[in-house]
Amino acid sequence: MAKDSRYCVQLRRRKEGKTDYKARKALVISGKPRLVVRNTLKNVIAQIIVAKPHGDEVLVSAHSRELKKYEWKAHAGNLPSAYLTGLLCGLKAKTQGVKEVILDIGLHSPSKGARVFAMLKGVLDAGVHVPHSEEKLPDEKRIEGEHIAQYAESLASNPEEYQSKFSKYLEQKLPPEDLPKHFAKVKTEILAAFKSGGKKA
Repeated sequence: MAKDSRYCVQLRRRKEGKTDYKARKALVISGKPRLVVRNTLKNVIAQIIVAKPHGDEVLVSAHSRELKKYEWKAHAGNLPSAYLTGLLCGLKAKTQGVKEVILDIGLHSPSKGARVFAMLKGVLDAGVHVPHSEEKLPDEKRIEGEHIAQYAESLASNPEEYQSKFSKYLEQKLPPEDLPKHFAKVKTEILAAFKSGGKKA
């Protein structure tokens, strides 16, 4: 390579699509805890993190797998579970005295109604302040899983496809058409656990 070349090799995590260093620098400089939301195909994770000289420190963490403690039977990576995980994270944060955070979605595209914003809505509903744009949040019916229930109803005339699409729900003895009711029950369970001064082990 020529000596006067201005080409710079990207940092490893940027090259791997894991970190936007410019955005991260702005978040760290703010001095506020970051609400870090991450998705996988099967799960969603929410963490509240503060930057320290020795590295990031996790104050609070919530994983959609924890929802099983509150009898959640549906998929752990869908929109309703993202909201409930955010709610759980926010309630945990309040017990730690965290009142305000800033959102860090990493390299996720900020698409309207996405799972990261469902999780954000859960944190907001827990009573933690997070600067945000209301138009990015999914509507209540999608958060409750109404779109999943309607899709299941539309497949009622095709038992084979219905069974294929919702086998995991049916294994848990949860008809997908009942997802909004199940969501409401689990949400109530989570709120009640923290209202009583604790959370399930």
